[in-house]
Amino acid sequence: MRPSPYSDLDRPPLSATRLRQALVTPGGFWTELLVKDETGSTNADAAAAARAGAAEGLIVVAERQTAGRGRLDRQWVSPPRAGLTLSVLLKPPSRYQWLPLLAGVALVETVRRMGDVDAVLKWPNDLLIDGRKCAGILAESVGGSVVLGIGLNVTLREAELPRPDATSLLLAGSTCVDRDPLLRALLRTLADRYVQWRDDPEGNDLREAYRVHCGTLGQEVRVALPDGTQLAGTASDVDGAGRLVVTGPDGAPTAVAAGDIEHVR
Repeated sequence: MRPSPYSDLDRPPLSATRLRQALVTPGGFWTELLVKDETGSTNADAAAAARAGAAEGLIVVAERQTAGRGRLDRQWVSPPRAGLTLSVLLKPPSRYQWLPLLAGVALVETVRRMGDVDAVLKWPNDLLIDGRKCAGILAESVGGSVVLGIGLNVTLREAELPRPDATSLLLAGSTCVDRDPLLRALLRTLADRYVQWRDDPEGNDLREAYRVHCGTLGQEVRVALPDGTQLAGTASDVDGAGRLVVTGPDGAPTAVAAGDIEHVR
C-alpha cells in the first residue's frame, strides 16, 4: 500500500491550487495566497512581505506554525492541520483600531453560519464557545499596513488543547470541521466586511454587528490595564473608537483601549 502523504487521515492538507482558484479572482479583493507546510509565524511572514512592497490582499496560511503569538505576547500553538492559522495584509486609510474587532465579527459570523454553534466574542476579539476560547486574532501595524493574524481551533481533541479553558469546533459540536470551506467562508466574509468599512466607515453596520456578537457586553468584568492597575465594573458598550466602556459602581464610565478582560461570574 502506498503510504499516505500525511499521517492523520482526519486532517487532510489544504489545497493551495483550489483555494487560489476560489479566492484570488479577477476583480476580487484577495490578490495572492500562500500555503506553507510550516512557518514560524504567518504574521511575521506577512509583515516581511509588506515591507517588501506586497499588495493589499495577501493571504498567508500555515499548516503548522512554530512561533505563533496571540494578544499580550501569549503563545499560540496547534498540531499540524488541526486548525486554521493565517494572516492577511490590509492597507486601511485610517482608524486601525477597528480592524481587530472587524476581523472578530467576520470570524464569529463564519463560525455561527458554517458550524451552527453559539459562538460569541470576548472583547476585543477572542472567539468563545460555551465560555471557552476557540480562536484569537492579533493585529500588528507595519508601516502604513496592518497584518491581521487569525488562529482558529478546528479539530483539536481534548488532550491537544493548549489550556484548560480552550476548545475547538470539533469539541463544540460544529456541523462543519472541514477547513477548506471554513477558510473560504472566513476570507469572503472578512473581505466583504472590510471593503464596506473601508469605503464608508461611518455608514455601515459594523459597530452594531459587533455589539450583537459581543458576549462581554452586560457582563461584570475585571480589566487588567497595561499600567498594572485594575478596573472593575459592568461592560456597558463599545464606543465609536472600538473601546470597551466599563461603568464602575459609582456610575462613571471609563473607555478601555487595551487590557486583559476577565468575565466575573
